[in-house]
Amino acid sequence: MVPVLIELGPVSIYTFGALMALAFLVSGSIVAVELERKGMDPEHAWSILFWAALGGLVGARLFVVFDDWRGFLEHPVSILLSGSGFVWYGGLLGGVLSVTLYLRSAGLAWLPVVDVLAPGLAIGHAIGRIGCQVAGDGDWGKPTSLPWGMTYPRAVIGWTEWARSVGLPPTVRVHPAPVYESLAYSAIFLVLWQLRRRALPAGSLFWAYLALSSVARFAVEAVRIEPVVATGLTQAQWIAIVLFIVGTAMLVSRRMEPEAP
Repeated sequence: MVPVLIELGPVSIYTFGALMALAFLVSGSIVAVELERKGMDPEHAWSILFWAALGGLVGARLFVVFDDWRGFLEHPVSILLSGSGFVWYGGLLGGVLSVTLYLRSAGLAWLPVVDVLAPGLAIGHAIGRIGCQVAGDGDWGKPTSLPWGMTYPRAVIGWTEWARSVGLPPTVRVHPAPVYESLAYSAIFLVLWQLRRRALPAGSLFWAYLALSSVARFAVEAVRIEPVVATGLTQAQWIAIVLFIVGTAMLVSRRMEPEAP
């Protein structure tokens, strides 16, 4: 694990933050290229990414508050200002809402633009999960005897403390869940990248992203140590089911719409 990338005197550049910045840079470049290909101003890409990042951070933090209401009431400042505990689904919802507001103010059509965003979202998530893996931010999985099982002794989230809290020795090897998720999102990016030039109904790429990413998250949750909330499934798995249904239903309904030029 390499939680700190560079130390310059009192200033530390954290690996997770650096890879998140890279994720936004790569995503923004892809969005700019695709906007231009579709005849839209590529300069919108960076405004869209700004609002996506801002809305995503706020949404992720609010999801944490909702998820741990008792902890928020006891320690509201630390919960709101902590650098940990961001939740992807909260970030996705917050990002979509803030980008929607920007698109309305800029007079841009929602469906064509979110189609452009879909591949960028996928590759950005893939890069971000590499940051989770290298920093060791607590997204690792269940114990495993598979040859690629790993330990996270230098994780930014205390590995030894975590192992003790779940009754495991610090030498336990676990599934590198962030690696699985990064590979899954890389595959989703490749699928969307191949589909982007086809004459599909507007919105198809975004709804495909929503459905495919839900499948990926549902599968990865199976190897993570997460609390079960109902019928043997975790909270993230239930959200994934809902988003998969929404994405699939919209894909089916879009087949009846006129094809995009």
